Amino acid sequence: MKSEAKKIIDEAKAEGRKFVTEPEAKEILRLYGVPVTRDVLCRTAEEAAVAAGKIGYPIVLKLVSPQIVHKTELEAVRLNVSGEEALRSVFQEMTSSARGRIKDLRIDGMLVSETAKGQEMIVGSMKDPQFGQMIMFGLGGINVEVFKDVSYRLAPIEEIDAREMISELQGRKLLEGFRGHEGVNMDELVTTLMAVSRLLADFPDIDEMDLNPLFGDKNGVKVADARIMLH
Repeated sequence: MKSEAKKIIDEAKAEGRKFVTEPEAKEILRLYGVPVTRDVLCRTAEEAAVAAGKIGYPIVLKLVSPQIVHKTELEAVRLNVSGEEALRSVFQEMTSSARGRIKDLRIDGMLVSETAKGQEMIVGSMKDPQFGQMIMFGLGGINVEVFKDVSYRLAPIEEIDAREMISELQGRKLLEGFRGHEGVNMDELVTTLMAVSRLLADFPDIDEMDLNPLFGDKNGVKVADARIMLH
């Protein structure tokens, strides 16, 4: 587990990169038992169409490049792509647009991802100069952007710590479920937070992690987008 994740990180650092690509980040998460969306990295529109047919529409398309950290700023991600015709059009459009914005752009492919649903959450990290890696958990969307409804713990954490992090959120009832609103599978959410904290503890050279969004419902949780920055 750790050795395989270390190989991915070491290869990125050997190329002089300060971050791993999303497929690499999700593979690291998988190695640590963190649930992620179904994804297929495709080189051509034909491959993408086949992958989308197996995953099921609507899908998410994301351009993968070791030169692009923030995909949304370059319009290198498209949500709710429905149908093969739309997929092929978006594939060509995003590829051309990205090449027009970045000279000598290296494109590894296009990530075809399932469209995840449920309660939106966020898991992240920060490095305390004295104590080291800290894991952050909160509700996603406006809750984290406006209300800063998040909690922190030093990594790694145990089950009691994970449950305390959840209980500290002002919007925790959205996770627990109320008035017909479906809650989140708490056991899997707790297990996921613990797994992410182990990853952070194992790799002090992870400078920043952003799993956003993390979607959850009564059946479980899934990381839909992942960003890992290296020291």
